[in-house]
Amino acid sequence: MSLSTSELESKHRPLLDQALAATRSRDYFSAYPESPSPRVYGETAAADGKTAFESLLGKEFPLTTPGASGTVATEKSPFGLPLDVAYSRVAPDGLDALLSAARAGMPGWRDAGPLARTAVCIEILARLHARVFELANAVQHTSGQAFVMAFQAGGTHALDRGLEALAYAYDEMTRHPRTAIWEKPGRDSPIRMEKTFTTVPRGVALVVGCNTFPTWNSWPGFFASLATGNPVVVKPHPGAVLPLAITVQVAREVLEETGFAPDLVSLAAEDPADRLAATLATRPEVKLVDFTGSSAFGEWLEQHATQAVVFTEKSGVNTVVVDSTDSFRGLCSNLAFSLSLYSGQMCTAPQNVYLPADGIETDEEHKSYDEVGAGIAAALDKLIGDDKRAVELLGGIVNDGVLNRLESLPPSARVMVESREVRHPAFDDAVVRTPAVLGIDASDTDIYEQECFGPVSYLIATSGTGESLQRLRSTVTEHGAMTASVYSTSDEVIAAARSAALDAGVALSENLTGPVYVNQSAAFSDFHGTGANPAATASYTDAAFVAPRFRIVQSRRHI
Repeated sequence: MSLSTSELESKHRPLLDQALAATRSRDYFSAYPESPSPRVYGETAAADGKTAFESLLGKEFPLTTPGASGTVATEKSPFGLPLDVAYSRVAPDGLDALLSAARAGMPGWRDAGPLARTAVCIEILARLHARVFELANAVQHTSGQAFVMAFQAGGTHALDRGLEALAYAYDEMTRHPRTAIWEKPGRDSPIRMEKTFTTVPRGVALVVGCNTFPTWNSWPGFFASLATGNPVVVKPHPGAVLPLAITVQVAREVLEETGFAPDLVSLAAEDPADRLAATLATRPEVKLVDFTGSSAFGEWLEQHATQAVVFTEKSGVNTVVVDSTDSFRGLCSNLAFSLSLYSGQMCTAPQNVYLPADGIETDEEHKSYDEVGAGIAAALDKLIGDDKRAVELLGGIVNDGVLNRLESLPPSARVMVESREVRHPAFDDAVVRTPAVLGIDASDTDIYEQECFGPVSYLIATSGTGESLQRLRSTVTEHGAMTASVYSTSDEVIAAARSAALDAGVALSENLTGPVYVNQSAAFSDFHGTGANPAATASYTDAAFVAPRFRIVQSRRHI
């Protein structure tokens, strides 16, 4: 099968135009339906996707990788399902071949131009969408997300983020004409020149995947780099290879069908002992690095991958300031959902909840510090008290590191909501836990001024809202955060919270008491991360995320 790029340009131009308009209006826009309902996708789509996923288990994944030698099988489902998928292993001594193959196709891919590259990438998204139920199962059983969340965050919402990155990349690449006639008035006759402006790629792009959101966090950088002309090497987290292996497989198929080198995209699955990400990231051929994960390795990349532009999303201490509310039940319910969603294993999940030690004013009279804690506990019990319902929100614990943090709580903290084990009705070996909420004092900075990734949050007693806001500003400035929230009936407090958030460079949510939660981020409207505090150097998605991935090189001649 072969496809012409002009065919794809005609096919996908309407969607590209819609996406471009959405990035400018910031209105609601989604190209890929988020409901896994049979009414949307067809009666057999879910079963077919599950069958396709199951057909991959216990086998070697059908994917060719230059420089690979032998195989590795490193994934373990948080739900206990045996995976045993083997992937071609790339060891450090295979990198010369891998990177040479990646670079070989660059000239043809560069010369295709922005529209052709973008159209090819949108076709990749379309093919991934056709396999969205298969992808959802792959994300569920590598990340621990519950199925519906895996379908949305790992499937349709991730597709939206990929399309958003393509729209921004195309917009930036086409801000100037490809050719222009330059005419300067002269005494006898004008000086006339023709000038050509070409977007050229920076070099090999490396995408380092994460365990929790292997597609949502990888696809923006993947598609931004590929559309701007760069070959992409995908180095997945050893615990979440399959979703990115499917991504690479689809991308290679589309590239080959359109006449481009399939090795423009490759999968570098590793033995964890090889520390392949560190070796790859510092290779001179690698000019772009996208990373999601720990602050320690993110900072290492920023300091050592000096030959590359490094985009990182790291850990932070997401903050909630509670001053007062006109909906105490809404506040508690909203926080309970945010704490429970995917067991808090999200870079946007709240961790530090500051409130005055003497309590807050609410629509249900004054609530003491302990009563606020009791309100959150009651909301959690209502939300996830039933195990069958709870597992569809909590998902599974992604790895032992999260479980160890949950089981090693600081002894000085007061347990206000105790975590409990949840039995999964469909998977006997699933590891599922409910959130723990700990009461501490504002002086306990050694506890809360670092990220405790997973279902652990702190109810922090302060001397008042002024101190709470000061703590927000200082902890986010020093340690980073992806999100911040404030609850107050006072316009002055809201204004002060906005000022603190601007100073700290963090996105702020105000008085969320309804069906929108602080850990949710909508493509085409919400900027995910700011690059203005230590938690991230980039934002999904803005012009700064895509523009460094290419350069403009001109040629000129007299007419």
